[in-house]
Amino acid sequence: MLCVHAYTLALESDFVLKTPTGDISGTVSIPTTTEKVPVVLFIAGSGPTDRNGNALRMMLNCNAYKLLADSLLNHHIAMLRFDKRFIGKSVVASGKEEDLRFETYINDVKSWIDTLATDARFSEIIVAGHSEGSLIGMIAAENNPKVAKYISISGIAVTADEIIKEQLSTQPQQVKDLVFPMLDSLKMGKTIDNVPQMLYALLRPSVQPYMISWLKYNPQEEIAKLHIPILILQGTTDIQVDKNQAEKLHAANPKSTLCIIENMNHVLKTCTSTDKTTQMQTYTNPDFPLTDGLVTEIVNYIK
Repeated sequence: MLCVHAYTLALESDFVLKTPTGDISGTVSIPTTTEKVPVVLFIAGSGPTDRNGNALRMMLNCNAYKLLADSLLNHHIAMLRFDKRFIGKSVVASGKEEDLRFETYINDVKSWIDTLATDARFSEIIVAGHSEGSLIGMIAAENNPKVAKYISISGIAVTADEIIKEQLSTQPQQVKDLVFPMLDSLKMGKTIDNVPQMLYALLRPSVQPYMISWLKYNPQEEIAKLHIPILILQGTTDIQVDKNQAEKLHAANPKSTLCIIENMNHVLKTCTSTDKTTQMQTYTNPDFPLTDGLVTEIVNYIK
């Protein structure tokens, strides 16, 4: 039976989602008030990104999600963020990598939603997803009466294979000739044998079932299914996701609200340059503040 347990009554409390395969660990930030408050269920982006927005083995130490939670507290908005399976304190819920599916993450979010819906401290649930978490969140929110609003932050609008191909577009042609057919095979639901060692980080056999389950989802088709208020946020200096992705998501669901935030990059910090060296300063320094416009837009949307 899935359940959650809060350990303290402080502004930041540990939350644990118990699942048949182990505990998923999170943190809830909640204002000290006797009134019910809205709560944002925040879903991290791709890779080994933890509840605070960091992935130290990838030199990502920006604290973006922690800073967002702290900022929302100032506006009497709660936020629950969590370590995904295989990450941080949720590594105990990992299981085998070859058993992981995109739907596993979706179902975890649905369980968090169910849990928050039974918590008397919260007035409404807003699902927010960053990067890869955008797609996870929108699918989990589909036809879910417990979700009041949805927020996409730096979300992609095309299938993952298209984004990967775009990211590899500057690679030598021989690399593209090797990788692209493999991605096409996974898109058709076929696994790949004899993956070269140089491609193991992306296409190792144990991750292929997850890739197959992920590639079948088209974010534009999924966001079109939502019938709740939608806010789409995108920064102009995001070097990982171009603003045309946000525009495509908006076009797929014209009732959504699209907000392009000037000089916000992928880790939600202010950066006026798209130079990678300059950008890395915001990726690796947790003292850089969030872009002011981000918190303003989220608060105005929720309130």
